[in-house]
Amino acid sequence: MSWQRPDGRQPNQLRPVNFELNYTRFSAGSVLAHCGETKVLCTASIEDRVPRFLLGSGQGWLTAEYRMLPGATQERQRRELLKLSGRTQEIQRLVGRSLRSCIDLQQLGERSITIDCDVLQADAGTRTTSITGGYVALALAIHNLIKQGELIKSPLRFPVAAISVGLIEGEAFLDLNYPEDSQADIDFNVVMTGNLDLIEVQGTAEENSFTRSQLNDILDLAEMGIKELVALQNQVLTIT
Repeated sequence: MSWQRPDGRQPNQLRPVNFELNYTRFSAGSVLAHCGETKVLCTASIEDRVPRFLLGSGQGWLTAEYRMLPGATQERQRRELLKLSGRTQEIQRLVGRSLRSCIDLQQLGERSITIDCDVLQADAGTRTTSITGGYVALALAIHNLIKQGELIKSPLRFPVAAISVGLIEGEAFLDLNYPEDSQADIDFNVVMTGNLDLIEVQGTAEENSFTRSQLNDILDLAEMGIKELVALQNQVLTIT
């Protein structure tokens, strides 16, 4: 192994992960998700209405919004107000798709759930942390609906988590931080279920190409990481 990880981790080692549950008072579900130095506040809000195209269908909806706060990076980011960047739109659509995959929207009934992901501090992996933390916030919101008698049983079908994997100097590394992300030749974001079935794979060769064998290594590492993340999700959710 030629590349030495800045924080001394092994190639298959996650950064420290922590979920601070019920971080805000008024959301149906909230969590501050830590992945190393990346911190994302994920909140779930519920409304008793659905988009017009679902009126009368008996089916619910889930959507997501993602923002990076101005002080999340070393140099201040301008607030995105009326016009969202292409990156922001791409990430919030990814979060929404990923979390819709895990919920039975018919069983949810005519309700809308919005998952807000606000990046407080960015050290790479903000989209994957948003998905992993967003699932925890969603599960807390569903738990509260059941507790309040609004739902008889949970419409959640399985947990969802996401992780990044990159190729640096030809070798695969799990859960890149910013110095590694900026050096990676190949960068992947992988979303999986708790059963390790794939939901989405985003992979880009920045300055090089990659082989089928390297792709297999990337997916194997992603499986390892997501298995650990789902175990951590389940662990914190059992105490609610």
